[in-house]
Amino acid sequence: MNSTSTMKRFNVRKLTVTAMLSAVATVLMFFSFNVPLMPSFIKLDLSELPALIASFSMGPVAGAVVCLVKNLVNLFFSTTGGVGELSNFLLGCCFVVPAGIVYQRKQNLAGAVIGSISGSAAMAVLSVFTNYFVVYPIYTAFLPMETIMGMYQAINPNVETLWQALLLFNMPFTFIKGLCSVVITLLIYKGIAPVLQGRQR
Repeated sequence: MNSTSTMKRFNVRKLTVTAMLSAVATVLMFFSFNVPLMPSFIKLDLSELPALIASFSMGPVAGAVVCLVKNLVNLFFSTTGGVGELSNFLLGCCFVVPAGIVYQRKQNLAGAVIGSISGSAAMAVLSVFTNYFVVYPIYTAFLPMETIMGMYQAINPNVETLWQALLLFNMPFTFIKGLCSVVITLLIYKGIAPVLQGRQR
């Protein structure tokens, strides 16, 4: 009976913390902004930060749930017909799930660093393929490919194909975006982990 009660309290706490982190991620997603040397439709936000924290503290599934919830909420305010949210969800999961898997197996600073950088790299590489085969084909229903390529070529006239644009612009941008969340998480995680996991400090 005590074991059952403890498990119920654990599940309620986990659900509550996941919901809280999802709310924070949703708010952060609203505060996206353009960055220099990138097309205007590519924006930077730190909404993966709470998802990464969830993945570290409660496992990769919790991180994926945070990614899902924040994008479902933002669908109601989407200016991209859901394409931006789809991309954000796919890449967010590519980031936080590998990071969470590695950290669950090696729960120390080294595991956090290796997991989060691996997740950033996976997100960056997979962003090329998800954008090429999923996101950009959907984008072309709203914005002609010539217009999309024109935005890239306005920054670098030597870009001739979408593959080149994704490799030169999107992949490094996505990796740096992941690293921003990694650095902040490494700075604050040790202090907030006991609260998130319900442990006494």
